[in-house]
Amino acid sequence: MRVRDTSAGRELWVDGTFASLYRPGRATTGTVWDAIAAPIAWLPPRRRRRVLLLGLAGGSVARVVRALAPRAEIVGVEFDAAVLAAARDHFGLDALGIEVVAGDARDVLARERRRFDVVYEDVFVGAGDAVHKPAWLPDPGTTLAARRVAAGGLLVTNTLDETVAVTHHVAVLRPSVVRIDVAEYDNRIVVAGGPELDAASLRRAVRNDPVLAEVMPRLRFRTWRA
Repeated sequence: MRVRDTSAGRELWVDGTFASLYRPGRATTGTVWDAIAAPIAWLPPRRRRRVLLLGLAGGSVARVVRALAPRAEIVGVEFDAAVLAAARDHFGLDALGIEVVAGDARDVLARERRRFDVVYEDVFVGAGDAVHKPAWLPDPGTTLAARRVAAGGLLVTNTLDETVAVTHHVAVLRPSVVRIDVAEYDNRIVVAGGPELDAASLRRAVRNDPVLAEVMPRLRFRTWRA
């Protein structure tokens, strides 16, 4: 694990993978982490009350979510104790006011009974270019995650090579799926929700949110159809 300061901000690298970016004094990163957090903007403020983030890392997504939902109860799950220590020591994690759970995301999903307006799944294993989802994702992991989403809420999954498998899986669980592509990144963000969700409404919500303005030009939204 490595923490380094660059012209872009403070970076966290874990096993050769760029895991977090922190720009002190700013909520956003101007990059993919803003795009992962962005779907919460589709919900009205009164529906941004409780958020579950699986794969906390340095807190980049959590920081944007906090800016978009200042009064939300945010629960962040991270397996790696060294990553959590770095997040606290170098990335201002404790200032975000979130409930931090140190443990395996699958175990947390198995025992968690609360429901959340948004569940973010941002879990990867492996190193460098070989980073991938663990064996329990997408099945049964996305099913377990979907059970924790409140009625009318969103399930958001950050994917790489697993985009197609994850998309097909969540499409069975929720009536509408939107994919967000991010320029210059291989990440594909899969957003699953109720029938009102589509690419146009999600694009409009992100475009109209001042917190997300800097990342909006890099995003492309498309409604997935079977």
